[in-house]
Amino acid sequence: MSESNDRFESAVVRYFDAWNAVEPDALAKAVAAAWVAEGGYTDPLAQVRGHEQISGLIAAAHEHFPGFVFRLTGKVDGHHDTARFGWELVHETDGSAPVAGFDVITLDGEDRIRSVYGFLDRVPAQVAGAPAGGAPR
Repeated sequence: MSESNDRFESAVVRYFDAWNAVEPDALAKAVAAAWVAEGGYTDPLAQVRGHEQISGLIAAAHEHFPGFVFRLTGKVDGHHDTARFGWELVHETDGSAPVAGFDVITLDGEDRIRSVYGFLDRVPAQVAGAPAGGAPR
């Protein structure tokens, strides 16, 4: 790794702040803090663009998985304007983690997310068949 990881780690903290925000106002603020206005999110189940659609996707994840939070697994690795990291969706009470994967993000010059490309490594069967755009994550 050729540059300080601080900028990537800070961006990932804001990213998880957005994914873990539940109240609509807090979610909107967290998404705006993490992503550029025209930013995007793409994974095998969803492709959205802009703060409103990203917030909608995150809200759908909370509806599908109440009581769960996203957490980082391992370290954030980055270079230039791109970083990668692993994550799990963990139940706050029993610690189960039915969904896991890794994401690749690109940042703008102010370290806000331009794009996210998500990869799902562990997905329950009822999620794998979810329609695009309304997927839980």
